[in-house]
Amino acid sequence: MAEKKKFIDIEVPMIKTSIEALGTKESLTNRTIKLDLSRKLRGKGLNVTFQIMNTDNDLIAIPKRMELLTSYVTKIVRKKVDYVEDSFKTTTKDGINVEIKPLLITRKKVSRAVRRKLREVAKENILEFVKENTYLDIAQALFSSELQKTILPKLKKVYPLAFCDLRVFNTKEIAKVDVSKVEISDEEDEDDGEDEKVIQIKDDEEEDAEQE
Repeated sequence: MAEKKKFIDIEVPMIKTSIEALGTKESLTNRTIKLDLSRKLRGKGLNVTFQIMNTDNDLIAIPKRMELLTSYVTKIVRKKVDYVEDSFKTTTKDGINVEIKPLLITRKKVSRAVRRKLREVAKENILEFVKENTYLDIAQALFSSELQKTILPKLKKVYPLAFCDLRVFNTKEIAKVDVSKVEISDEEDEDDGEDEKVIQIKDDEEEDAEQE
């Protein structure tokens, strides 16, 4: 007889909370959950796609793709400014291949030479940060803005910026992440907005097809 579906707790360590999903541990493993974390980040429009993984018979959700909402990006790109974008792939300290798309916004219009220099400095410092940290540490640093705060002072030496972030941080090798090292906090985040109440659960293949 097939196992009866029920609501199962899924820990989401990155945001120090848990969510419930209907199914069985077997059926939910390797599915994906997409959460809009804008409220938790107090207005910063961020979508995170988590993949559910089974560790010691407990389900945890690991960030697979982090992406700024298009509506949020459109809002912050104002007239009389320039924005700098880039896209590259690299490997984390623990051997996970990732795709990174930085987004920088200047305070005023700048020359092509300045935009090129900003792109070069951003890439150089992001690559250094990624090389020195594990995949999960990078995802957490991106969520907490630690990564952005690390590279911003170096970029400001080139030209003052109004905005500095990664528009996309993504991997197709989430299965290689060592979830045994994931720390689950006993304390839940007090700012549990309604964003996490509504979730979309998809098969891993469906999620990859949607992103393509």
